[in-house]
Amino acid sequence: MSVFIDRNTSVEVQGATGKEGAYWLKHMKDMGTRVVFGVTPGKEGQDVDGVPVFHSARRGMKAHPAELAMLFVPPRFTKDAVFEALDAGIRKIVTIAEGVPLHELIQIRKAALSCGAMVIGGNTSGVISPGKGMAGCIPYWIERVYRKGDIGVMTRSGSLTNEVTAEVVKGGFGISTLIGVGGDSIPGTRFAELLPLYEQDQETKALVIIGELGGSMEEEVAEAMEAEIFTKPLVAFIGGRTAPEGKRMGHAGAIVSGGKGSVAGKVAALEKAGGLTAAKPSQVGGLLRQALG
Repeated sequence: MSVFIDRNTSVEVQGATGKEGAYWLKHMKDMGTRVVFGVTPGKEGQDVDGVPVFHSARRGMKAHPAELAMLFVPPRFTKDAVFEALDAGIRKIVTIAEGVPLHELIQIRKAALSCGAMVIGGNTSGVISPGKGMAGCIPYWIERVYRKGDIGVMTRSGSLTNEVTAEVVKGGFGISTLIGVGGDSIPGTRFAELLPLYEQDQETKALVIIGELGGSMEEEVAEAMEAEIFTKPLVAFIGGRTAPEGKRMGHAGAIVSGGKGSVAGKVAALEKAGGLTAAKPSQVGGLLRQALG
């Protein structure tokens, strides 16, 4: 059992014949992902690395039912691509696009919630269960770093993910499933909404969250821990500790407002709920050993 993707998850790739889509489709296959069809309007009848291409997700689903849609489409087409996947009956969607208009992010999240779907992203590198499958643009060589194991990872940051996860492996652990929710101000799925999946996953013994300055997702995790929605050991690293007060960071989601979003506030909330927090990435492995006894 894995969270969101495993070796049995059937995946369709929208934007499959584009430069990025074709490149990452091949790497997804090389990493064990079961890619069943691709989508590019006007390109039906072609194939990418042996994967058949269809005009639309709905046409592809008739021939090769898929559970997960991986979107390699530009920001201006992302909303339509998400809606196409939802309309075809797909309830797991990953989109990497950065710069999707704010009002369209709201529409995407609302549409997904209305039909019980989960959208991961935008502005994410994707999802990986090492040794089982990957949806996104996580390089094939990363499996030499993302060793298979029993530590779940949720992250907002692309730049910090490899560094922190490498410390998990250096600490003697491996990864069950890593999910990058993305750095946008309105992610398709929030940390707290993924917690029940990790709670139920028998292969996940503890969870690492890689958060950052701004937003309230880490405080929501603390609330879920206090409500015992999530009961497994949790270690967090929150980026942005050295940012000047009032400074807006690069991510659209890195905004402090309404009394929430500061690094100090996130750390205090998580520690009050029973989590352990690392002041720097190199402490993560040791804190995991402490949390797991």
